Amino acid sequence: MSDIIDRLESLFLRRGAEAYLGEPVTVAQHMLQCAALAQAEGAEDTLIAAALLHDIGHLTEGAEGEYTPEDTVDKRHDQAGAKVLEGHFPPAVVEPVRLHVAAKRYLCAIDQSYYGRLSEASKHSLALQGGPMSEAEVGAFEALDFHQDAVRVRRWDDGGKVRDLRTPSFQEVRPLLVRLAV
Repeated sequence: MSDIIDRLESLFLRRGAEAYLGEPVTVAQHMLQCAALAQAEGAEDTLIAAALLHDIGHLTEGAEGEYTPEDTVDKRHDQAGAKVLEGHFPPAVVEPVRLHVAAKRYLCAIDQSYYGRLSEASKHSLALQGGPMSEAEVGAFEALDFHQDAVRVRRWDDGGKVRDLRTPSFQEVRPLLVRLAV
């Protein structure tokens, strides 16, 4: 159990200070802000953990999830993150991480004003990720377990981009991850 927590902490420490492409925060600041937003909203511990870990795929070895302005293909950081977490956390943590990109595509499809609220970096990655869902994709997404949780994580994802916002550190949220690890 502590192996995965140590690995996650190592990723935060080694790569978390990297710029979060096109946003005024680092990757770690973004992820910690998302967790703080979930906590402030009174979310369950599993959703706080999902909010914290939703972009862990950006920090994985080889940076397969990291985006640059020159990218022309999706690097599937959502899938890379879920792969890191599978077998170590319950589905209530893993699945919102896996589905948070799909949730952005979903929200763009069902709410025409949502796209206009996305940052430029998020609009760029959306284009790489397939753009807004089709009607059939919306139906399939709504049939998935944890789709509503993924939408909540996505909304915190949108809000977690505030320069110099004070958040708990990884060390402060580590006990929550220890409690949830399987």
